[in-house]
Amino acid sequence: MVSDNLEQPVDPSVDTESHPVQSSTPEISAKPSLGKSWYVVKVQSGREESIKEALEKRVKIDGLEEFFGQIHIPIEKVTEMRRGKRVSRERKLFPGYLMVEVEFNDPILYLFRETTGVGDFVGGTATHKLPTPMSEREIERMLRVKGDNVAPTVVSRPAFDAGDRIKVKDGTFAGMDGEVKEIMEALGRVKVELTIFGRPVPVELEYWQVEIV
Repeated sequence: MVSDNLEQPVDPSVDTESHPVQSSTPEISAKPSLGKSWYVVKVQSGREESIKEALEKRVKIDGLEEFFGQIHIPIEKVTEMRRGKRVSRERKLFPGYLMVEVEFNDPILYLFRETTGVGDFVGGTATHKLPTPMSEREIERMLRVKGDNVAPTVVSRPAFDAGDRIKVKDGTFAGMDGEVKEIMEALGRVKVELTIFGRPVPVELEYWQVEIV
């Protein structure tokens, strides 16, 4: 799973509790525009931004603005301690996925499928071809960003291994259960598989954000 991180030093003189780090992601509403719904689309991981731009450009070229709302890449800002300094970086919540607000129809489906790097809409089945729109609760969960999560300076081997069942205790996915897929010791993180949008989705978390169940 590939993610793009943008790092910048954090001014230690700034009180982050009083001035939390704000996400640069545009604010969107959980309630879609009239005639449109929010869907999740699988795309090539690591190319989320370029695919978003390509889709927006094609919508204008093909004159499909009336069926199109927004494309959103969920991100959060986290603060880590590195060599005694606080460093802020942006992290994608769902590498390989985009949130799209559209009126689902044949022209829109064709546009997405014919764009390089785009997989398909999440939620369709063999018996029900139409994808399932996101619920208001799912959208709100994806937009729930905590601005100043500070990771511990000392990272030790976690008390869980690949294959163990865990519960997320902090962050955007707090309260969700999942399975450990990989221990990333060099980064002090763990890759877990959570059920999101009705399907398994890999997510990277810090050791301290999860606990074994």
